[in-house]
Amino acid sequence: MASGSTARTERKLVRYSAKRLAAARGETVPLTLIGWTRFVLRALGIVVLLLIFVPLHYVYRIFKYGSPFPMWFLRYTAWVVGARVRIVGTPLRRDVFFIANHISWVDILSMAGASGTAFVAKWELSQVPVIGWLCSLNRTVFVKREARMDVAAQVNALKEALADNWSVTVFPEGTVTDGHSLLPFKSSMISVLEPPPPGVLVQPVVVDYGRNSEEIAWIGDESGLHNAMRIMARKGSFSLTLHYLEPFSPEEYRGRKTIAAKARNGIEERLVANLGKPLRDYSHVVDAVRYRPPEATG
Repeated sequence: MASGSTARTERKLVRYSAKRLAAARGETVPLTLIGWTRFVLRALGIVVLLLIFVPLHYVYRIFKYGSPFPMWFLRYTAWVVGARVRIVGTPLRRDVFFIANHISWVDILSMAGASGTAFVAKWELSQVPVIGWLCSLNRTVFVKREARMDVAAQVNALKEALADNWSVTVFPEGTVTDGHSLLPFKSSMISVLEPPPPGVLVQPVVVDYGRNSEEIAWIGDESGLHNAMRIMARKGSFSLTLHYLEPFSPEEYRGRKTIAAKARNGIEERLVANLGKPLRDYSHVVDAVRYRPPEATG
């Protein structure tokens, strides 16, 4: 009996791996009937949250600035899609620049829900119906990678967001990975810390989905919609741990590249400790950040 059960488990893992690889190649993986049911129920849950928190947000803004309702909406949305967030360490509440690794769009829900932070996101996200509007509620700073002449304007927008939201988060890899890799950090958006605003600290954050990271990760050529449907159609919940590392003063480091290196070293050290093994090379080509895995460049 035990051997038969083991064989069935192995066959299930093979099927799962094939589907996951197909999704990463950009192929559509059809949902089962029960999968569609889970997706629809979770989508309806998000709609209910919108109907509750968005009116409260706008009413609050009539009387006072700094509404807490976007943070609460994102926190409960993360819960609805299946994330069970655990916080390790203490996130600073204001005058902080978070630097984190990036695995999924769920990272944004969970981190904003934990601290109310604003984010730096690619400009294309602002053009997505509903999603772009939701991002604007949380004072997302949208940037164009190719608009190098607008770097000064983007840095000014970051400074305004930092003053307005008290905290800003950047994902300096410039893309998502699979939770077992860490790409070089792009330091351009850390230019806001040259020189650092008075009193602002940098706090590295490690986003960790544990054994589910490869399944949750939005990698390869999978579309955002397909990834969202696949995650929201999965059975049960998944753990997501946010490790808030020791903050440091950017004034003690010379320039954005040194700050980026300091944050990356801390994140890599914690990732390796969490995994219990060294990080591996990311296996997907990412033209947007000019990354190619070693086997693709050899």
